[in-house]
Parts: sequence; C-alpha cells; structure tokens
Amino acid sequence: MGCPDWPRCFGRWVPPTSIDQLPVNYQEIFGAKLKGEVEFNAMKTWTEYVNRLVGVSVGIFIFITVILAYRTYFRTEKKIFYICLLAFVLVSFEGWLGAKVVSSELSPTLITLHMVVAVLILGLLIWAVLKSYADHPLVKGNEKKADLQFLLIMALFVTLGQIVFGTQIREGIDHAQRLLGDHNRALWIDEVKGKVVFHAVLSMVILVLHGLIFKKIKGRFEGPVLRNFALWALILVVTEIVSGTVLSLAGFPAMLQPLHLTFSVVIISIQFILYFILNPDNNNK
Repeated sequence: MGCPDWPRCFGRWVPPTSIDQLPVNYQEIFGAKLKGEVEFNAMKTWTEYVNRLVGVSVGIFIFITVILAYRTYFRTEKKIFYICLLAFVLVSFEGWLGAKVVSSELSPTLITLHMVVAVLILGLLIWAVLKSYADHPLVKGNEKKADLQFLLIMALFVTLGQIVFGTQIREGIDHAQRLLGDHNRALWIDEVKGKVVFHAVLSMVILVLHGLIFKKIKGRFEGPVLRNFALWALILVVTEIVSGTVLSLAGFPAMLQPLHLTFSVVIISIQFILYFILNPDNNNK
C-alpha cells in the first residue's frame, strides 16, 4: 500500500519523495486506504510506483509485439499473432487487476490471481518467441519425448502451485508482522510453520522432478540447448531451496524475499522453454 490510490499515487502523477510534499492531513485523506501504513514511507511508495511504471512499459512493448507479429506472421503463421494478442489482452487485464488489488487493500485472493496472470503472460511470450524459431530447429533428432513432456507438465503445475502457495505464506507473514511487530521477526515463522513445511515438501518434489528431467535430457540429447536449460533449472531449484531455508531460519530478511520469488519465476520460465522446445507442434524436432 505504498500508493494507496490508483492510477495516481497520493493524488499525484509523480509521487512525493518526502512527507513535506503531502498535505498535513494526508492521513485523514488516505486513512481508509493506508491499511496500517500510518506514516508515509518513501521507499514503499516509490517501489510500488516503479512497479506500475514497469507494468505500463510491459504493456507498451507487448502492444508493439502484437503489431510486429501481425505484419510478420499473420499470413504465414497466424498462431504467433494470436499468442501475442492473447498476451496483450492478459496484460491489459493485469493492469485492471492491479487496480483492484489496491482498491481491495491487498486481498490475498487478488494478489494470488495477479501473480498467476503474470506467469501466464510470461509463458505466452516465451511460446511466441519459440514459435518464431520454427524454421531453425533448436533440437535435432527424433528422440523419445513423451515422458519428458509429462515430467515437465508435472513440474510446471507443482511450481505454479508453489508460487500460489508462497503468496499465501507471505500473507501469513504480513499478518504475523502486524500481530507481533518487527521486533519479534524471529517469531513470525511460528504463525505459518505448517504452511512452510508443506512448501518445503513441494520443493523436494520439484527437485526430484528436475533431477529426472536433467538425467533424461543428458542421456538422450547431444546438443547444448536442452542440456544447458535443464542444468540451469536444476541449479536454480537448489538455489531456491537454500534461499527458502535461509528465509525460514533468519526471520524472513526483507531483501531475500523478492529474490526467492524471482528464482521461482525464472524456474517456471525455463520449464516453459523446455516444454515448448520438446513439443512437436512447434516443429522443433
């Protein structure tokens, strides 16, 4: 709630950098929307506002991509255009959904949906890029792929579930912060211990799945593309588990939380890439 209103921030197109730039009675004006943020915090305000600016930039770039996809592929490969168009529709929906997240004062359900839609947009964009490589196969040969595709679908669903479940843990941590205060940071974990244990179990499932994926790809494909992506996915899963362990044991250090989420998004992106490369419909055989 660094910006309690939308699309402006504290009623301004350029947010304030200090409390002196706000009306003396700003707490009365925005009090109903501040959700506990009694004092103005420039860092939180600008973090949220930069997030909005990046979101608008993403929308503009996707719109340009739709235009280029129409000009380049509509006559030869309509699917690429429609994938890009769907990404643009979803990014527009994502902007509207972001406004609803703010107006709902951070509804956990809307936050989760906001995150899931972002991942879907990312998957569509990756798909469009890989479809554009149809004339330049990334993987050669006719090795067996059905079992790998199944493992990747399993990994995708479990990882997406992890991301969704992670937002629920974050909501629990926010509740613990309000309940116990920042000085009891080490006790926050007790409020979500059961969820954290389940989260850890799912992480082990993802680790096993990616271990199998890497082993199968290494044994079947000689080219570097699949091997490198599979190896990096495995490395990042291990890194994600380590970062999650540190989060739990060190009282959820603030700087590590966005890194933990970023690792998970990169992992699911690589899963998209591996699946689409192995999908015969993409002509990457």
